[in-house]
Amino acid sequence: MAKEMGVAEQGSFSAKDYHDPPPAPLIDPKELIKWSFYRAVIAEFIATLLFLYITVLTVIGYKSQTDNADPCGGVGILGIAWAFGGMIFVLVYCTAGISGGHINPAVTFGLFLARKVSLIRALMYMVAQCLGAICGVALVKSFQKSHYDRYGGGANELALGYSKGTGLAAEIIGTFVLVYTVFSATDPKRNARDSHVPVLAPLPIGFAVFMVHLATIPITGTGINPARSLGAAVIYNKNKAWNDQWMFWVGPFIGAAIAAFYHQFILRAGAAKALGSFRSSSHA
Repeated sequence: MAKEMGVAEQGSFSAKDYHDPPPAPLIDPKELIKWSFYRAVIAEFIATLLFLYITVLTVIGYKSQTDNADPCGGVGILGIAWAFGGMIFVLVYCTAGISGGHINPAVTFGLFLARKVSLIRALMYMVAQCLGAICGVALVKSFQKSHYDRYGGGANELALGYSKGTGLAAEIIGTFVLVYTVFSATDPKRNARDSHVPVLAPLPIGFAVFMVHLATIPITGTGINPARSLGAAVIYNKNKAWNDQWMFWVGPFIGAAIAAFYHQFILRAGAAKALGSFRSSSHA
């Protein structure tokens, strides 16, 4: 009897207890006639608007407080990092069931490379995120007209004393940490294996944003989100913000691509599976 139970247990562990979703089609025109698709696009727009509104307002408020009072006044860099990480946690939690809670073109790009979203959805998400970011920063400027330009408009710029290569590397590594966390937190294999542990996916994603901001605020102000950098640059519209804008797109997209490759082909053995499938088909 014990022997039979052991065999049964071994069989149950060997069986696959999770199912990977099928890869999204590269181009899916059917999405364009579904309300759920447009609802998701609207959710990305509103979420990114709220994200930029809260975070940029926090940055400007902190700078105005430290300028008019002692250097220890205001929320400090730690508070700014909490604002970014906390808002991502809240907004991903609110929108994950509607749009997936990307709120970041780099995250969308990484998920597209992993075939989690179609090309049409990825492009529409990115447009919605960028427009939402611009509108969010515009709201900040309308509420803080006297402080907005004086305190930099929350725009991302490379800090003095750092080379462009250092800034680019900081954006690549920071975005890698974020997108890698997104893949890990939403991995169906992890959810099945650790189903007894009530892990809330938005929480590690928010913490990843928080930790990256602590590390890279002194270098680039922390972009790791092209929509965030673009929205602030469009409304602030100063030469320095535009001159450094390229690294806040190139860096995050490279970091997202590396994270997608690492998770899908190294950790999830996507390359080995593809090779095994090719070998089996060649012997058939």
